[in-house]
Amino acid sequence: MDERMPRADAVGDASDTGDSPILVTGGTGTLGRLVVERLVEAGRKVRVLSRRLPDASAGVPTHPAVEHVAADLESGDGIDAAVAGIHTIVHLAGSSTGDELKARNLVHAASAAHATHLVYISVVGADRIPVVTKTDRNMFGYFEQKRAAELVISESGIPFTTLRATQFQELVWVVTGMMAKLPVIPLPRGLRVQPVAAAEVADRLAELAQGEPRGLVPDVAGPRIYNAADLLRGYLRAVGKHRVIVPIGLPGKAAKAMLAGANLSPERAVGTGTWEEFVAERTTATTDETEGVRNRYATPQTV
Repeated sequence: MDERMPRADAVGDASDTGDSPILVTGGTGTLGRLVVERLVEAGRKVRVLSRRLPDASAGVPTHPAVEHVAADLESGDGIDAAVAGIHTIVHLAGSSTGDELKARNLVHAASAAHATHLVYISVVGADRIPVVTKTDRNMFGYFEQKRAAELVISESGIPFTTLRATQFQELVWVVTGMMAKLPVIPLPRGLRVQPVAAAEVADRLAELAQGEPRGLVPDVAGPRIYNAADLLRGYLRAVGKHRVIVPIGLPGKAAKAMLAGANLSPERAVGTGTWEEFVAERTTATTDETEGVRNRYATPQTV
């Protein structure tokens, strides 16, 4: 079956009338929260699946149109109840390992529940980065897991839509922050990235979830491609840190593909928010938060 097209005999029955909730796995994560917000804004009811019910003190927003359910995609516990009465599923839950198993468990339950549309978020390069050796897997196993999950979904018989995106700006921010804790930062020589705003990916996913299954759709990628070293230097300048960056080589076929640009999608640079704008917003927000804390502790308290 061509993975770019949903099952032909099911497309005609795949429309969602809007009466049933849309199930969002990983709906409490960075991307998931944004997708849930957009679906609610569009007037849809949403059922959010996560491993644990959110703690009210954790700051997860509540809304009358949003229902939270607990289920474990890895073990399969609770999935049948979570998908009951659901036509459309947006599968965003993922990690560095186990995505194939999670997709299989979700597909099994979704098929039994007669779901009619499964939307999946994947990553640019999932089909172009060969993960063959242990070395490949240790460094780029995430791409292998995403590709395996793509195939589970495309071969499930459930009408589907798969969207691949480049690296999220939010993730790049976290990774660069972790790297900046090192006095000397080793960085793959020649590595390039094309970060995209999670909000822009969420816009597209919410749109796709409310439409017909479309198979593999065009990528969503950030507006600019950066040499990773330049991107890291920009982060360090923004946060006022100085670090030594040491270029290193990487072995393996996966690394070779990455350095050749398999993780990029220059023809799909449809995002508008740049990395520079994102960093400026983050550093401003951090400064404002720090100043707010400083003012609270500096102001004399009266009883």
